[in-house]
Amino acid sequence: MEATTELAYALDTFYFLVMGALVMWMAAGFSMLEAGLVRAKNTAEILTKNITLYAVASIMYMVCGYSIMYGGGDFVMFLDGIVADGVAGAEEAATYAPSADFFFQVVFVATAMSIVSGAVAERMKLWAFLLFAVVMTGVIYPLEGSWTWGGQAVFGLYTLGDLGFSDFAGSGIVHMAGAAAALAGVLVLGARSGKYGKDGRINAIPGCNLPLATLGTFILWLGWFGFNGGSVLATSNVENANLVAVVFMNTNMAAAGGCIAALIVARLMFGKADLTMALNGALAGLVAITAEPSTPTALQATLFGGIGGVLVVFSIITLDKLKIDDPVGAISVHGVVGLLGLLLVPFTNDGSSISGQLIGAVTIFVWVFGASLITWLAIKAIMGVRVSEEEEMEGVDIGECGLEAYPEFTKAN
Repeated sequence: MEATTELAYALDTFYFLVMGALVMWMAAGFSMLEAGLVRAKNTAEILTKNITLYAVASIMYMVCGYSIMYGGGDFVMFLDGIVADGVAGAEEAATYAPSADFFFQVVFVATAMSIVSGAVAERMKLWAFLLFAVVMTGVIYPLEGSWTWGGQAVFGLYTLGDLGFSDFAGSGIVHMAGAAAALAGVLVLGARSGKYGKDGRINAIPGCNLPLATLGTFILWLGWFGFNGGSVLATSNVENANLVAVVFMNTNMAAAGGCIAALIVARLMFGKADLTMALNGALAGLVAITAEPSTPTALQATLFGGIGGVLVVFSIITLDKLKIDDPVGAISVHGVVGLLGLLLVPFTNDGSSISGQLIGAVTIFVWVFGASLITWLAIKAIMGVRVSEEEEMEGVDIGECGLEAYPEFTKAN
């Protein structure tokens, strides 16, 4: 390589790795958010799920996930090929080390699986969840990713890119996919004991630590700059550097718009400023802009985020009325608003179409939901998915982990 090319290669590789590290930090955000929104007696178990699912995702994506997603669907070991090329030096046509691409992709897989964790909290068996994580990160997500970012035909029938489908950083590919898997799990699992009364009453089950949930949201907000910014894939020339700056700006403005919009809607509906709705509103704004953060203006990004913030409040309320128990609002934030994000893309990106976005969204949802539902049902038949009523009342920390996150506190009801 010439000196200039080598410098660009080094800069893009370093940028890619730093952005990947920011996305990895989102795992901490999901952990803190979920730990804050569940009851104290279930905290240790959900933290165990979050750190272990990240490890499972990393290993499964190495073993077969990356090959399925970008290698034509072959179940082959990835490690001996790309990583070796990355160490030895890639071809001059490459703009960054292939091993950096693997690292960046694997943290996206873990993000999709993290979405599932919160939705099934407080009543799922730990090992049933981890077994699902093996299938989700090793097969279900990579196959869906092969049809979208991988550019392969959907079961040989049609190519989404040719139909006008575009998803810059994963509103549908990552977030809606994670929510679809979560929805399937929640339907198989059922609601938490005491959540819904026989008279149709919806009983609120407050989280144990809202400061922790707020910290988790800020961590996710920070990590999202890597999620969206890293998807530019390079920063070593003026065009890409400017594009990264636009993506960072729009990502931030969408989150701000979502937070304010959700807070205002909550105030109008409930008469109070609901912190949990503000948190989910910020996350909804981030999900809404993820499908296309590079083409809107700052004002458009703020408005798109605001629409997501409004939508997530109504979605959370609606799912509760349907008795779909999601303790952290993950299905609404990542699924409903993920679909919104896909549908907003054609308003600023001429390379996409409404029909293409709809076909892509349906393809992602049907595959991930269907495959996940079959997997959940199989796990239920093999080992069960739900803890006993006694374990749920005592808290899954004791039953599943044998310890408590807050042992000096009085046990929660």
